[in-house]
Amino acid sequence: MGNDGSGHAPHPAARVRGASLRYGRRVALAGVDFDLAPGQVTGLIGPDGVGKSSLLALIAGARAIQKGEVETLGGDMARAGDRRRICPSVAYMPQGLGKNLYLTLTVRENIDFFGRLFGHDRAERARRIAALTEATGLAPFLSRPAGKLSGGMKQKLGLCCALIHDPALLILDEPTTGVDPWSRRQFWDLIARIRAARPEMSVAVATSYMEEAAGFDRLAAMHGGRIMAEGTPAEILCRTGAASLEQAFVALLPEAARAGHEPVRIPPRADGGGAPAIEAEGLTKRFGDFTAVDDARLNIQRGEIFGFLGSNGCGKTTTMKMLTGLLAPDGGRAKLFGRPLAADDIATRARVGYMSQAFSLYTELTVRQNLILHAKLFGASAAAAETRAAELSARFDLGDVLDTLPEALPLGRRQRLSLAVAMAHRPEMLILDEPTSGVDPVARDGFWRLLGELSRRDGVTIFVSTHFMNEAERCDRISLMHAGRILLTGAPADIRAAHDGAPLEDAFVAVLAQAEGQGGEAAANRDAAPALATAPALATAPAPATAPAPATAPEHPSDAVPIGPAPALRRRRPGRLMDMGRTLSWARREAQELIRDPVQLSLSLLGSILLLFVMGVGMNMDVDGLSFAALDRDGTALSRDYVHRIAGSEYFDPQAPLTSHNDLDRRMRAGDLTLAIEIPEGFAADIARGRHVEIGAWLDAAMPTRAETAAGYVQGMHAGFLTELARAGGDAGALDPPIRIETRFRYNPDVRSLTAFAPGMIPILLMMIPAMLA
Repeated sequence: MGNDGSGHAPHPAARVRGASLRYGRRVALAGVDFDLAPGQVTGLIGPDGVGKSSLLALIAGARAIQKGEVETLGGDMARAGDRRRICPSVAYMPQGLGKNLYLTLTVRENIDFFGRLFGHDRAERARRIAALTEATGLAPFLSRPAGKLSGGMKQKLGLCCALIHDPALLILDEPTTGVDPWSRRQFWDLIARIRAARPEMSVAVATSYMEEAAGFDRLAAMHGGRIMAEGTPAEILCRTGAASLEQAFVALLPEAARAGHEPVRIPPRADGGGAPAIEAEGLTKRFGDFTAVDDARLNIQRGEIFGFLGSNGCGKTTTMKMLTGLLAPDGGRAKLFGRPLAADDIATRARVGYMSQAFSLYTELTVRQNLILHAKLFGASAAAAETRAAELSARFDLGDVLDTLPEALPLGRRQRLSLAVAMAHRPEMLILDEPTSGVDPVARDGFWRLLGELSRRDGVTIFVSTHFMNEAERCDRISLMHAGRILLTGAPADIRAAHDGAPLEDAFVAVLAQAEGQGGEAAANRDAAPALATAPALATAPAPATAPAPATAPEHPSDAVPIGPAPALRRRRPGRLMDMGRTLSWARREAQELIRDPVQLSLSLLGSILLLFVMGVGMNMDVDGLSFAALDRDGTALSRDYVHRIAGSEYFDPQAPLTSHNDLDRRMRAGDLTLAIEIPEGFAADIARGRHVEIGAWLDAAMPTRAETAAGYVQGMHAGFLTELARAGGDAGALDPPIRIETRFRYNPDVRSLTAFAPGMIPILLMMIPAMLA
């Protein structure tokens, strides 16, 4: 690792000891020990789910430490104080295209927001934005929303946002996954130039692309939450005796993980004749003024494995949708199995199986249930669906996981399940959109053996898009697309021969560089990056013959990216728990996003008014309008007066008198009455003689609170009736207490819900709506 000039080994940029991490029952890390070398590019290699992202998140302070020790830049990441001190010196790009960006904000506004968070003043932000966007080729697109950038451009913008504050440690979690080779090379060339300007900066990278990992200073190969091997690329190749890092990774896997693995060998295709599976002539698609696909021409034969390559945002997905009838073209024509494409031709489209890049099956159903369901969706009977599910499970090696939920399967098995589901209705053509992204090399080779078997044995046409060049080599023919146009079509061997036998990736980059040079402004609008056809410039150790050539320091100072600290830099004090500048930065960004989104803006304004009306008026706790009827068995003036006291109240709504107990029971059960009063015979006579009199009151208590309030109304009315009787008999003095307390409400004297609820809704909505919008 060298030393720092004092004879001592330099302190690692990050130090991990015994780190373990679990997500529920799943083990993400199992006692990992790892040192991140300072001033170098260290790569974590391996497929999805092996623990790369978890380890980087612990180093960045983005995840809580469950077990073990993690030190980053000399600080203990288990201590809140150290995290507040260290994190401003760490730049962390999470996995996924544009995950650290705000898609409605422009390129300038995204970078400006991060600059404000780290305390740069206006002049310093302008200087850094100009320097970073000029270096990345984003300068012509400062006013373009991040959501309208291609994948490669989003990653470059994410890198600009991460580098705005001169980090001492740059953490990149699979920054080029889903990015084409052209944009990957531009990305790593940019990293090399930034490191040339700031050689003390340490870089940690997670990647599943072995060809780019070959250019890193050091590597750590991970599997099952553990580190299998560490060293330079050359040391790992020497240790395993492999010719490439992908082969070396397979050799490092435990015996159980690589059992039965063998290289993929796809035999030559025999020409089956007949009409082509896909024909396209002059296929064109426009979205407004933007031409997504321009004059595409394709001819794919039956049983052929056809690879579709191209830069991000070049129109591959749009072309695939038009070729399957999912999207109507604006020009040209296309045929599927010799029949013109039509949106209503379901029979022809049912001859196609589709497998998306993202896992899209039902995770709450087992493997068996997914297979049966998709077979039934295409018209199979229950018995036939069961038989087909058994056939697919045997063919795709899913027999031991039939009763397992898909989420519990490793990624390679999930991809096999997706392929089995796509084959449930025995299609004649499969369209696969980057089917092996993030899959480990062993599972990827097994997947391609299945594709070879489907093509050569069953005659299924395979139409596959991929960014892995070794997969493109296995195709019978490939097409290369850029800026909406298909640049070339041919066999991989022929394309390499046309470029003096160069590797397919170099040929890919050379063709795109030539197209960039000839395409003018239209091509430049597809991808803002400058035409850099150089290899990744990161390696300092000797690289294998198949790896990109290591870079040298820039010959001119202008070749380095000028983002070093300037006198105007004002960092936020990391120890402060509350920073008004950061708070205002977040508030400004939220306001910008809200203004850019008319739907969200309308919901925030009109929705607040609507909620105020609904909650203020609709939440009515007033108890009035209670349906009431009386069963008056006495029929005297006094009994009628008693009934009129209730009927005359604003709280009760009198109904037709009751005729009997059965009538009372029937109307109460039907919900027609809330209150029923029964006055017995001899009511007036008994009162006149001073006898004890009982009056029956029946209440509907389906809503207890409402019934209790109604009972209070009746008791109050009854007490008033008794008071008047006492006064009429000359006994009023006995009813008056020596001290009388009278309650008067100063505000809302009528105790109305609207008066109480509506003002209270305003602060509640002010708390709810901003939280939902954020």
